[in-house]
Amino acid sequence: MAVLVVGGAGYIGSHAARVLRSRGYDVIIYDNLSTGYRELAEGFELVVGDIADSAKLQPVLRRCDAVMHFAAHAYVGESVTNPKKYYRNNVTAALALLDAVMESRVRRFIFSSTCAVYGNPVKVPITESNPRQPVNPYGATKLAFESALEAYGRAYGLKYVSFRYFNAAGADDSGAIGEKHEPETHLIPLIFDAIRGKRAALEIFGDDYPTPDGTCIRDYIHVNDLAEAHLLGLEYLTKADSVAMNLGTGQGYSVKEVVAKVEQITGHKVPTHIGPRRAGDPAELVADPSLAERLLEWRARRSLDEIVSTAWNWAQKAQQIGG
Repeated sequence: MAVLVVGGAGYIGSHAARVLRSRGYDVIIYDNLSTGYRELAEGFELVVGDIADSAKLQPVLRRCDAVMHFAAHAYVGESVTNPKKYYRNNVTAALALLDAVMESRVRRFIFSSTCAVYGNPVKVPITESNPRQPVNPYGATKLAFESALEAYGRAYGLKYVSFRYFNAAGADDSGAIGEKHEPETHLIPLIFDAIRGKRAALEIFGDDYPTPDGTCIRDYIHVNDLAEAHLLGLEYLTKADSVAMNLGTGQGYSVKEVVAKVEQITGHKVPTHIGPRRAGDPAELVADPSLAERLLEWRARRSLDEIVSTAWNWAQKAQQIGG
């Protein structure tokens, strides 16, 4: 089976591509390299193109049996200051991709969604029945595409899985690929930046939340656990109907707990600075992953120790951080 991994030169897409290849799938990566990196697609057939370019997509789709879509803008803060960019890519261009898929024979579609579709959850852990009420344009654009998938599924027979991620982290065990963003906004790479002096200190946004240590709690899931769920989601669609499901561990860690874990594993002290809260940051976001566990027979297997260790290995290799 051939799978088109759209956005496969990015962080999560590149890991998914390697898991697919390791299980015998033919993989084609399609990426415009605006935020992806050619080196993350090394060893794969790479088609450089935009998701709105139907003419470029159509001949590639003719060679494929399924699509995984990772090509979205994903900075919450930027989505607030530049919503036009997010609606243009995450909705308008993504609908062009979806229309190109519908003009092909492909009827299996895996979508990289987000827990941001829930907004401020009514209860934690968060189940899929939580109301979808995003509080920023990023979450709103992901929800818009989820809604399009639901409508296309009903009208045209498209089968899809929408995976609502929690906090992706870590790197491949090999150290060959890992987390690479510009600018970087994810916690663990920012901690490493503070260790290596790339920033004066890690900015912690608020320590007065109603949590045990006052800092926000998040559900950190290893990127390879995410990638393996995508493979199982593709197999699930051969025998079952469309679904949306959470991908998380069900275990939350505070910012301070993650900092302590990095210090323990790396042996480096992390300089920190307590700043004001960021608008719209919920105190706690933790998944209830039981639906994915039941339907896919999947469970996140890698611990926070493994997340930090693999991320540190990648950071040392890619950025020459001293051990």
